[in-house]
Amino acid sequence: MNSRRLVTAVTAVALLAAACGTDDTIETADSVTTVPPTASPTTTIPAPDNPDEATTTTPSVGDINQAAVKLDPLVRLVQPIDAVVAPNGEWWIAQRTGEVLVVDPDTGIAGDVVLDINDETTARGERGLLGLAVDDEALYVNFTDLSGTTTIDAFVFDTRGRPGNRIPLLTIDQPFGNHNGGALAIGPDGNLYIGVGDGGAADDPLNAGQDPDQILGSIVRIDPTPTEREPYAIPADNPYANGDGVPEIFAIGLRNPWRIAFDPMTNDLWVADVGQNRWEEITLLLGTNGWGRGDNLGWRLREGASTFAGDRPENNIDPVFVYPHGDGVPSGCSITGGEVYRGSAIPDLFGAYVFGDYCTSRIWAISVRSGEVVFRDLDAFLPGGELVDFARDPNGELVALSLGGQVVRIRPA
Repeated sequence: MNSRRLVTAVTAVALLAAACGTDDTIETADSVTTVPPTASPTTTIPAPDNPDEATTTTPSVGDINQAAVKLDPLVRLVQPIDAVVAPNGEWWIAQRTGEVLVVDPDTGIAGDVVLDINDETTARGERGLLGLAVDDEALYVNFTDLSGTTTIDAFVFDTRGRPGNRIPLLTIDQPFGNHNGGALAIGPDGNLYIGVGDGGAADDPLNAGQDPDQILGSIVRIDPTPTEREPYAIPADNPYANGDGVPEIFAIGLRNPWRIAFDPMTNDLWVADVGQNRWEEITLLLGTNGWGRGDNLGWRLREGASTFAGDRPENNIDPVFVYPHGDGVPSGCSITGGEVYRGSAIPDLFGAYVFGDYCTSRIWAISVRSGEVVFRDLDAFLPGGELVDFARDPNGELVALSLGGQVVRIRPA
């Protein structure tokens, strides 16, 4: 199959109406689990009322109250934006400019370029090569093409375990230049999960987040196995698989999901969604409850756990944690979602979700257990700013990536 499936984001009439108010600026966000701006390094807060969100299935967690880290510079690249461990054992780091490089996780020495789509994308604004994922068969990439269209492609592994033959999967029209999302993750069910932004501008002018007939503003789930006629299949239990909405949609109500991640031990799904005026948010979707299949994360009716433009929608799931714009700890203007720490070097951090903020480049952690959310200021700052991603290395330890060029290891202090 050599042609992508095109999923039209909006109708032509809507595009014409919205084109008059294009806003290409980077945007980032009354409440649920909030941390006061003057919070102490460790703060315990009641979790939200939603029982599905109040307790993880984590079998064990460390003492986050004692967690302490330092940042150890590893390598400087050109706008590093995501990293994955390949099935062949190599560690691949993507540059937003379109290249995927092999990097030695111990020395930081960059080696072969295993994929180069530099001539197919432009690293400008919120565009470029934005996300990677791997399974046993292929490398999946999420990038915007030269016209700004979101493009999801698979590169089947060759005999060396490196990207080979290309299978175009999916394209999504983008009405504006921002809120492209970009996150990719392979779920425990073997499906490919895709974080799709609401299409951009401000205030979701297309109401994409609340419209299941638009693919924008959603988490998409597809089976990347080609069928006889299509480059991928629709999982039979997708909420709109019968055609009542876009069949690829798994959950709605997203603004600009910047990183989604499965906990490799519990299979729970963590979703970080960039807010608009006031709140940045993290939503926890439990694997035991189907990872939020058919749920509504609220946008644009809600920002965080507060009213934004209407009443609470049906099937709404509140975030498990939000933090405000402004001063204090934590605060910022654009969340950078992370990973649940499952390494061995920092036992006190075990089971905690590590995340940060693009604008402040501060790094924090939360743990959720037995009806409580515990926030920990890790007192770590990425010099140079533009904290854009967290990823695992081949040893299961975490690194932080900056569009300013840095890849740093998160080490015990």
